[in-house]
Amino acid sequence: MSKPSEFFIYLIERYAAYKNTSADKILVLWDKLNLTDFIYDMYEIYHSERLQNAFDDIDSLIAERS
Repeated sequence: MSKPSEFFIYLIERYAAYKNTSADKILVLWDKLNLTDFIYDMYEIYHSERLQNAFDDIDSLIAERS
């Protein structure tokens, strides 16, 4: 498995825990808002920053698209 794939799994699991829900539900939400590929492609930025920064960015993206 590639490093971006490993990180994506880690990110979605941690984000789900942060939101007190399941990774499956988060993935459905991201897919519905067409965010999944975008978030996956943000690997270079998200993996090098504090995880909370990624969460804050994802929250902003969701708010913009909801």
